[in-house]
Amino acid sequence: MSVGEFIKRLFRGLRGTAPAGVSDSLSLSEDEDDLDPFNPFTEPVRIEIRDVFDLHSIPPRDLRAVVEEYLLEARRAGFRQVRIIHGKGVGVQRETVRSVLARMPFVEHYADAPPEAGGWGATVVRMMEARRGMSDEG
Repeated sequence: MSVGEFIKRLFRGLRGTAPAGVSDSLSLSEDEDDLDPFNPFTEPVRIEIRDVFDLHSIPPRDLRAVVEEYLLEARRAGFRQVRIIHGKGVGVQRETVRSVLARMPFVEHYADAPPEAGGWGATVVRMMEARRGMSDEG
């Protein structure tokens, strides 16, 4: 999508029409008109599964589902330990992350990261080894 198309979508979403100066030659198809101007991604965004996951770019409304899916995928990838960076703030994301960890049956242990790895702004998670033929839920 070009910058012009994005701007046109953004203003169309805000005011219902394109702003003056944005050419109508940037016509959008009917499908494109239905897109959310604040979320230009039409498909799920795939991230590489690593042993560190920074949640700063995850919208709070998606946090639980994203952390759950990340843990399942990290375990499938063979990681036994991961670090989830949630930030320090007032602790809301930290508690959300830990509530997810508490109900995941394959999580053996979790705690604040060491000071050099984020301290209480990150949580280190130790997971049980995935066994062949077993489901990821336990």
